[in-house]
This record gives sequence, C-alpha cells and structure tokens, in this order.
Amino acid sequence: MKAENAARKSKSKSKRTIFRWALLIAAGLIVVGCAAGWGVFRMLVAVQDVSLLDKPLPSATIIYDHTGNEASRIAQNVIEPVGYDAMPKHLIEAVVAIEDKRFFEHDGMDLRGIMRALFTNITAGGTVQGGSTITQQLAKNVFLSHERTWKRKWSEVLLARKIEENYDKPKIMEMYLNKIYFGEGAWGIKRAAETYFGKPVSRLTLSESALLAGLIKAPSALTPYKHPEKAKERRNLVLETMREQGFIDEQTCKQASRIPVMLKGAKPDRTNGIKHPYYVDQIIREASNLYGLSENDVLHGGLRIYTEMDPHMQQTAERVYANDSLFPESSSDQLIQSGSVLVDPRDGGIRALVGGRGDQPFRGFNRAVQLKRQPGSTMKPIAVYTPALERGYSPEDTLLDEPVDFGGYQPKNAGGSYHGEVTLYEALIHSYNVPAVRLLDEIGIDAGMDAAARFGLKLTDADRTLGLALGGLQEGVSPLEMAEAFGVFASDGVRMPAHTIKRIETADGAVLAEAGSPSGVKTTEQLVARTMTAMLEGVVREGTGEAAALADRPVAGKTGTTQMPGTNGEGAKDNWFVGYTPQLVCAVWLGYDQSDSSHFLTTTSKAAAAVFHAIMSEALQDEPVQPFPAVSVDQKKEKREDKERIKPKSEERESTDKHKDKDKHEDKGKGRDKDDEKRKGKDHRNEDD
Repeated sequence: MKAENAARKSKSKSKRTIFRWALLIAAGLIVVGCAAGWGVFRMLVAVQDVSLLDKPLPSATIIYDHTGNEASRIAQNVIEPVGYDAMPKHLIEAVVAIEDKRFFEHDGMDLRGIMRALFTNITAGGTVQGGSTITQQLAKNVFLSHERTWKRKWSEVLLARKIEENYDKPKIMEMYLNKIYFGEGAWGIKRAAETYFGKPVSRLTLSESALLAGLIKAPSALTPYKHPEKAKERRNLVLETMREQGFIDEQTCKQASRIPVMLKGAKPDRTNGIKHPYYVDQIIREASNLYGLSENDVLHGGLRIYTEMDPHMQQTAERVYANDSLFPESSSDQLIQSGSVLVDPRDGGIRALVGGRGDQPFRGFNRAVQLKRQPGSTMKPIAVYTPALERGYSPEDTLLDEPVDFGGYQPKNAGGSYHGEVTLYEALIHSYNVPAVRLLDEIGIDAGMDAAARFGLKLTDADRTLGLALGGLQEGVSPLEMAEAFGVFASDGVRMPAHTIKRIETADGAVLAEAGSPSGVKTTEQLVARTMTAMLEGVVREGTGEAAALADRPVAGKTGTTQMPGTNGEGAKDNWFVGYTPQLVCAVWLGYDQSDSSHFLTTTSKAAAAVFHAIMSEALQDEPVQPFPAVSVDQKKEKREDKERIKPKSEERESTDKHKDKDKHEDKGKGRDKDDEKRKGKDHRNEDD
C-alpha cells in the first residue's frame, strides 16, 4: 500500500515538474516572441521616413494644356507656419479636448482610444470611428490616403511612433496645426485665423479657437460661411468638452457659448492670381459632374490635370475680352457682358473659354457655360433647315416671305420688310423670319424638336411651338451648348461632346479620372451637314454675318438677335454669332445680365460677329488654312434621287392667290400640330435679324 502511494506521489510530482517546465517554456517562447515582435516593430518604425514633415504641404495643383505643357498652377494652399509659442493656450487645449485628450500622455498611439473606437465600430457593424491620435492624424494627412483600412491603420501607427521619437509634443502640435485643412481654402492655422476672423493666431479668443478646433473634423460641412448653425453647434460642443476635461470652468464655458459667431465679413476670394480662371472654373465643374471630385480636390488636392486647352487661343480670347473697344458701349451702371467658347469639332476639346468681362469673382457666373438665353436665329440651322434637308428639301427650293397668321401667331421680319418668293438659301443667309416659320410649319414642329435634341440642346414641352424656328425657347442655351451643336456641321454630321479634361492624376501619378478616346454621336447625314455648311458659308460671305469673315480662310456661321420688348424693334436683348472653320467652332453671346427698359443693346448681331472675328483671326493665326469638304458627285446624285422620292412641300404649295387660299394652305402642312395654341410663338422671343 505504501509502495502504491509513493508511486502515485512520484507520478504526480513528475507531472507537476513537466507542467512547470511547459509553463516556463511557454513563458520563454512568449518572451522571445514579444522580444522578436518588438524587434520587428522597432525595425519597421526605424525604416519609416518622416522627413516630408519638414516640407510645405499640400503641393500645388497643376493644369496642363493639350500638348502636355504647364498652363496654370493653383498654389493657394501655401502654408505659412506659426510657432507653438505664438499659439494661444486655449487654442491648444481646444484641439486636444476635441481631437485627442491624452495627446500629452501617449507616445503616438492611444490604446484606450483604439479600444473605444474598436468597440464603436463593432457595435455599428462597420468602420465609423478611427480612434486616431493627433500624431496619427498628422501622419495620415502627410503620408497616407484617407481610406479606412487596417493596412493604412498599421502604417499610421508606425509613422506616428517614428514621429514621436523624432519630435517633441509641442513640435508635433505645431506641425499638425500648420498643415491641416480648415476649409475655405485655408491650409494651416495662420490662414484659418485670417480667413475666418481677419486676425493673427495670437489674438484668437477662446470662442474663436473652439470654432476652428471644431472645423478639423469636417471643414467643408462645418464652415461657418455656408453652415453657420452647424459651425456654432460644433463650437459649443468643443467648449463643453473642454469643460468636462477641466480646461475651463462652467461659467467660462457658458459665456463663450453665448458669443455669436462673428466672421471677418464677406467670404474670402481664396483664388486670387489663378491663371485662366474661367477655364479652371469649367474644369472644376466637369471634374465634379463627370468624375465626382470636389472643388477642394481640384484647388487643393495637389493634382495633375491634363486638359484640352490651347494656351495661345485661351490667351487670345482673354486679350479680346480685355479690349473694351471691341464691344458696344455700356450704360454707366452696368457693363454689357459676354461669354464665348472655342471648341475643336474633331474631338470636342474645349480650346478656350471666357465667361465674362470686367472684374469677376472666381467661380462666379460663367456666361460661357452657365448662361441660359434665347438663341435667336442661330437656332434656324438646327431646328428648321437641317430637318428640312433631311426630308428632301434643297437650298434651291422656294418659300413664301409675306405676312402670315398661324392661328394668332404672326411672325415678322426684322425691319418689317418682305421679299416674296425666296429660296431656302436666301432665307437663311439674310435671316428672314417668316420663311423659317413657314418651313417649320410644313415639316412639323416635332421634326424641329427632334433635331434640336439630336444636336444636344435640352428643350421642354413648352418649346413645342412655331416660335422654335426663331429660337423662342423657355430656358435658353449657353455658348458652350451652341458651339457643340454647330460642331456637328463642321464634323460631317457627328456631334463630339465638348469637354475640358483629358486625364486627372495624383501628384505621384495615380490616375483618378480619364476621358478616354473621344466618341462621337451621329446626328445627321454627311450630305446634310456639308450642305448646311455651304449655306452657312453664304451667311458670312454675303449675308448677315459678313462682319465675321476671315480674309484668308473659309468661315461658316449664323447670326442671332432677340428683340427687347417695349423698344419698337429698336432694341435687342441678346446678340449671338456661332461660326466655324473646319478645325474650330466659336460661339459668342453679348447682352446685359439684367435687361430692362434702360439696359438693352442697340446693335445688331454684327457686334457678336465682330468679337468672333477678333478672336478667330488671331486664334487661328498659326493653324493651316483648310477648305470645307465639298458635296461629292455621288452625294449630289443621291440628293437628286432622294428629292424625287420625297417631293418638298414647297413644290405642292399654291404660289398664286395666296390670301384667297390661305385656309387651304394652312391645313395641308405636313406634321402640323392641330392645336393652334401650341403653334403660337411668343412675340418678344422670336423677332430676329
């Protein structure tokens, strides 16, 4: 019995000994593993390069022209550092309270903050909180992307640790406040204090410091210029957090919370000095609409944007717009405005763009692209003559130019004269109104609406009237839309979407957006486009557009004028000229921003044609002279065969005793809208050249 007990004790002792050794080995392995892990961690930290902290950030966004050369540089984000000692104590405390309350205690990574963020993310079912320290935020802003991934988080930790080893806490806070974005183009605390309060950092009050500290989380969403209530709520949250952490007492918190947000005044123009501001404005609009980038991304993202700009053409357009002698004399209290755009019809590239005259704020109203005005007779080639040619009419077919009444709508020619029977060609080059309306009535309003849509013009049901023939639109069009539309004629019937951006890259070459190879939309047949070009050449050669003629090269185009109500036909609201050569389309609009009985144009569309001439004659100076492609013999044969199959309505019309047979004639128009009210135009919207 004793022997058995001794054996059991010996066996138990042996097991305990093995267990102890196992524990010792496990502990040793853990120690070795931790030591090895720490060693690896230290090696990873050691290889981190944080020297970029000593360089200004972020870099400028660079705009490249269509040949790849730098055309403009946006460097509104140059940082002006402020020393730590020049920063008010309450500013530092406000930032620490709301962004990283253990900043002065941790060594770059706050385990408590990480665990808190981990719990929040698990509860929310996704990554919604980062738990980053100020040091980690500095590392992220300078070295990393802003995506929320574990890989980025690990890199953030390594960099933060290296930063903590190389810089003391005051220096880290100084770099952080000098490099972060506060909204409204303000990079760094110095620019932020000036932008919002017009004062140096050292004079910021507690309330102002709390507001700026609150902006760090979401500067665009919390800017007091756009979202004053949200900014105030965030400021008060910062103050309350400071109270909870013992930086200020309750009385001080209440007093600062009651202070109204007092900004320096008008929102600052943070883009003074941007070269080619109207073109850059369109780049921002296009980057947002097509590629989802924000204004801040473009202006302050350090991007590389490759565009379709031709610097010579852009500078030419800007010089023309700076020359007041090329424009009609304005009233004493309002400048006659204008907008123009140059587009290459072969690929849709916007070569130049100017959206106004005089001193204009950056990202203000860009008349080249945002304008919505009645196009007047520039609409005739698109909504009347093109669909007519498509239906078998020819330039030699005749129309009747004499007074007519379409159910109460009585279009008139400019000057009140009439010319009897005229050809389509004559009616177009002299911009007679009555024949154009008659022709639209014959082919049907739906034909005009369909053609306008194919040419890229967005119309509404309210535009479905005979006034469409004379540009009587509800909303109107922009120079950019008209340039793209007329590009169809220059490119043999194919519409190339107008665009400024070829490609957008980050500073290190990563492609964010790319337009790809231009893809056109077939709009009309080649024969129709070439025939329209031949007719529009006549407008410039012997019609209303003679002022647009270029001495050394062929030009086609169309004038347009809309009358100002109450001026007895003596005043105009809008002047247009849209013209082109084989390699360039130019659309020009002139008029007052606010037209009234004291502000209207007293010039014809020759004013816009003169601006067109000034821009195009210099813009094309170094471009080869190219002829327009002619209609081939086969196309002419095809045209004759088509005409035999589709007999124009003009040949069916009675040409004698017109007044006697008026009712009969009005009932036989092909595709006519039966509702007279829909066919009525708007008197002041469709009087033209």
